[in-house]
This record gives sequence, C-alpha cells and structure tokens, in this order.
Amino acid sequence: MSSVVTGEAVVLELRPAGFAARGLGTLIDVGAQLLVVFGLVLLLADTLDGAFDPALTGALVLILVVLVFVVVPVTIETVTRGKSLGRLVMGLRIVRDDGGAIRFRHAFLRGMVGVLEIYLLLGSLAFVVSLFNERSKRLGDLLAGTYSMRERVVVKPRAAVGMPPRLQPWASTADIARLPDPLARRVSQFLAQAPRLTPSARSVLAAELASEASLLVSPPPPRGTHPEEFLHAVIAARRTREFRAMSLQRSRVVATAERLHRLPFGQDGRN
Repeated sequence: MSSVVTGEAVVLELRPAGFAARGLGTLIDVGAQLLVVFGLVLLLADTLDGAFDPALTGALVLILVVLVFVVVPVTIETVTRGKSLGRLVMGLRIVRDDGGAIRFRHAFLRGMVGVLEIYLLLGSLAFVVSLFNERSKRLGDLLAGTYSMRERVVVKPRAAVGMPPRLQPWASTADIARLPDPLARRVSQFLAQAPRLTPSARSVLAAELASEASLLVSPPPPRGTHPEEFLHAVIAARRTREFRAMSLQRSRVVATAERLHRLPFGQDGRN
C-alpha cells in the first residue's frame, strides 16, 4: 500500500497493482492486438491480392502493425486516462507517481518503450525490471514516472468516532460550529490513523488540530482535556447534531408531501 499526501494533509491510500494482475492485463491487451492485426492482415491480403508489389504490401503491413501496437494503445491510454481493455477487465489504471491522471507524454513514452520490453523482447525485460521495485513498475513506467493502480479495492468501513463519556456533559451544552471541510477531513483522517502513528507525531498532530478546532468551539473543554479526546468529542457532537437536523428536515419534507398529496377539503374525489 502506498500513500499520497494532498495539500490539505489528507493521506490518500493507493494500492499498486501486483505483478500477476499487471501481467494478466498485458496478456489480454496483447492478445486483443494480435487478433486485430491478424484479422486486418487477412482482410488486406484478400482485398489487395496482387494489386501492389511485395515491397508496397510489406510497407502497408508495417504501417498497420505500428498503428495497432503503438498509435492505438497510446491514444486509448491518453483518452481514458490510463485505461486499456486488459486494465478494464482487471480493474487497473495507470497513474502518475503522485496519484494524478496521466497525459499524452506519459502514454507515449510508455508505448514507445513497451515496443522494446514487451513486443521485441517478449516481455522478458518488463518481467525482470518489475521484480526489483515495490510497485511492479516496468521500464516504461520508471521512465515516464507512472505505475499501475488497483481501482477495485474493497475498503473497510471506518469505526464511528465515539463521544468520550467524560466530555458528554460539556458537549451537550457547548456551541460547536460546523468545521470547514478541509479541517474536518484532516481531523477524521488523523483519528483513523492515530493508532499507527508514532507517539511524538500523534501528540503534535493532535495538538495542532485541536488548536484549530478550538476556535470554533465555545466554551472551551474542561481544563486538562487531552487534545485527542477533544477532537473525538467535537466530531461526535457535530455528527449527532447534523443527523438530528437532517432527520428533522426529512420529517418536515415528508409532512409537506403528505399535505400536498391529500385530497382538497378532505373529500374523496368530490368537488
């Protein structure tokens, strides 16, 4: 599992594709390309049988091969931002090292190098290179600054943040404003990853986030409250209040809809 830290200090978990998944996706792509080339060559041979000299026919076949094995894959990868038939089947996508979508230059460089490492060397170079890096990159990925990411990943649901019992009386009467979205994401991400952080980093991040959140809370929590407990209380209180507000709004909408659909004057079909 690799991660990318955004400008808002949110850690995005990205799962690189394994060698087996990448290899199977590549085999699907190569197999489809070979079928297309074989069919077009047969069609070309039947259509232009005897119409051109062997040299011109060879040139046409070469152009066809370049078109199918280089131009079309690069175009598809650019338009779909890293997809291909094999990756679509395997649930993969080519992305930049920073997790962003690839562009034409990335697809072009991967396609040109792929001619050597996949087609001319029958995948041997790609196999050897992918064994010596954690993201199973082939040579084209190393030069283009890309890797293959798994899109279909089962994400385990996060446990809901609970209200610390000691802060329940304070949270029930405190004025806790809605957290800005960037701050709310940072706090939620921190609380989910806090057990995996080192004690020093956990303490520093908790203090920084609590300091930002305290500007939106009045009165402040009881003296001696740990910053992480304070963050738990703020998130839990906001979740409870927003759920109540949404439930109340839903009840009002349902009541209004019932009144609008009720027959006028309480009569059953009579004016």
